[in-house]
Amino acid sequence: MQGSTRRMGVMTDVHRRFLQLLMTHGVLEEWDVKRLQRHCYKVHDRNATVDKLEDFINNINSVLESLYIEIKRGVTEDDGRPIYALVNLATTSISKMATDFAENELDLFRKALELIIDSETGFASSTNILNLVDQLKGKKMRKKEAEQVLQKYVQNKWLIEKEGEFTLHGRAILEMEQYIRETYPDAVKICNICHSLLIQGQSCETCGIRMHLPCVAKYFQSNAEPRCPHCNDYWPHEIPKVFDPEKERESGVLKSNKKSLRSRQH
Repeated sequence: MQGSTRRMGVMTDVHRRFLQLLMTHGVLEEWDVKRLQRHCYKVHDRNATVDKLEDFINNINSVLESLYIEIKRGVTEDDGRPIYALVNLATTSISKMATDFAENELDLFRKALELIIDSETGFASSTNILNLVDQLKGKKMRKKEAEQVLQKYVQNKWLIEKEGEFTLHGRAILEMEQYIRETYPDAVKICNICHSLLIQGQSCETCGIRMHLPCVAKYFQSNAEPRCPHCNDYWPHEIPKVFDPEKERESGVLKSNKKSLRSRQH
């Protein structure tokens, strides 16, 4: 078992502050996680060499293991951006939300989740979700209240809203994958490339296999004529672009330079 071979790390003030700030945010993109790590070193151990991020997080995870908590890395389903979230391994996400949401609000999330899992696109319209309000457990909820609760799930990074439709945020997928696999075994979709849970993606029109958009991008990036990895039939969909962290970093530097320039001008 992997847990039994992992050596217990040592938590310093740098690690503790990093963990506390990550808990506050819930989920962060890799660029922000690295920036957060540098900030924690600057505050608590300015002269120390900054550990490689993977080693830094493995060290924290070795301490958190006995608490059934882990900092987990994943990627966003739409564009493949690396993200990190603090994941509770002991309970399902819906029960973990219990401290922040009332019973009827949690049931609204369950209804939304079922619609998302059952859909072909990985999205559920707000209209279809709100039409289930009368079936919620606990205190009765008006549709206007339900709309506000859905926005609260968006703000807390459990759901993403796009043009009146909802899908799962990367945070929810990271934390809820096992729960979804166990709860919806007949409806769950799996990526043919990475074998992880798939909510959004593309599918072969011939054999029906599915792939995450980032997996599609990586698999076909050097293929002039993309073909299905399973049946070898022509892949009819547009191939998305691969996320490039270097370009993203350059873009981030340019944006920060522009901001600092504007601030000096005022």
